[in-house]
Amino acid sequence: MIYILLVDDHAIFREGLKKIIENTSGMGVTGEANNGQEALDQVWKNKFDLVILDISLPGRSGLEILKEIKKSNPQLPVLILSMHSEDQYARRLLKAGASGYLKKDSAFDELVNAIRTIHDGHKYISPVVANILAEFIEKDADKEPHELLSDREFQVLCMIGTGKTVTEISKELSLSDKTISTYRARILEKMRMRTNADLTFYAISNKLVKN
Repeated sequence: MIYILLVDDHAIFREGLKKIIENTSGMGVTGEANNGQEALDQVWKNKFDLVILDISLPGRSGLEILKEIKKSNPQLPVLILSMHSEDQYARRLLKAGASGYLKKDSAFDELVNAIRTIHDGHKYISPVVANILAEFIEKDADKEPHELLSDREFQVLCMIGTGKTVTEISKELSLSDKTISTYRARILEKMRMRTNADLTFYAISNKLVKN
């Protein structure tokens, strides 16, 4: 039996996914969390075979929670299930320790295959993610400007790219306006740009956000 912790802040989606998983032989949801802190509390107190984790959580991001999980329980596999395209986060999340990355609109059979593959001790790499990784490996040592950013800076860049203001970003990430402004200044400096418009154009052009 594969015991799964399901982490997603949308109760309806979580309940639907739970029913689907529990109707599949050999696996079941034995824990749920709707934010990062709840997820960490569950991991620290209970035993799971696998975590299904969303990226977009209130407060701390899924990427941060992934790193915390891998720090406290490095053997616990984490499958990322997100609405974001693979271009945005897949490589960073796999590098941070995720065992797989799937979009929420993936077919159910693919999700089941991913769970079983990861539970067997392997990484689950979809054809789309495999292509992204292959393209990255083929590139020269020179990095794209956004590859120079920290994970938090990259997250702020993507949010700026969607047109969100400093105040909106600070509320969503539970950080001060001053902190977000500092991240923005670092991003502009590292990427050698001057305005939010420059960052937005870059994010859209490089498919970091949807146009």
